[in-house]
Amino acid sequence: MQTNQSISVDCVVFGFDGLSLRCLLVRRNGLDYKLPGSLILENEDIPSAAYRVLEEMTGLRDVFLKELSVFSNPSRVGKEDLEWINAFYGVNTRRVVTVAYYALVKLDGNMRSYTEEKGAIWKEVSCIASLAMDHKQILHKALDMLHRDMTYSPIAFELLPRKFTIRELAGLYEKILGVEIDSRNFRKKIFSCGYILPAGDKEKGVPHKPAAYFVFDKNRYKKEEKKTSKLNFINWNEYYEKHRN
Repeated sequence: MQTNQSISVDCVVFGFDGLSLRCLLVRRNGLDYKLPGSLILENEDIPSAAYRVLEEMTGLRDVFLKELSVFSNPSRVGKEDLEWINAFYGVNTRRVVTVAYYALVKLDGNMRSYTEEKGAIWKEVSCIASLAMDHKQILHKALDMLHRDMTYSPIAFELLPRKFTIRELAGLYEKILGVEIDSRNFRKKIFSCGYILPAGDKEKGVPHKPAAYFVFDKNRYKKEEKKTSKLNFINWNEYYEKHRN
């Protein structure tokens, strides 16, 4: 199918393995690593192209996906990168403008197996030294937006299993935002929000006292969100600023 030669989409796909935030990367013919992306097809709009790339690389479509920014610097794609693009897609372009998105997925065994079959890897974000073209810049932009979004909305649950412990939830915020969380105060705020409910079971086969599982009730959250323009979740801005000082 024919592609538009000058417009692409690139997706920063984040996953959390319980210890660190990871990003999905694709190797370019033994060269270097890049973000999953593609030139858009002539018959699709840009959001559809982003969902297509996400589905091709993860097998998923119904996941959190948000537009990040447009990257249009004329020098963002160098000569060698243009040669690769022209050869890979069978086009003859001199410039490519990309619309970047970021996505959040649950990084479980099935996800790892699927992406490995696609030749992709999950690289710890803090260990990514360089990427093709301007993709490191796109990654930094996505990280900044993820941090901001996590402080006022419950998108962190997109990175967790359906059932999670409070310890796992706190660990996710600590690892991604780089904050130290007071366990007692954290639990108090979590339980007061009304959107995190007991799952009815506990951990099994663990070397410590089994912790109770909880679930995030997205429907309760959405109903409450419709009642007010202000998010009634947790004041992460206050929490974040407190622990940064």
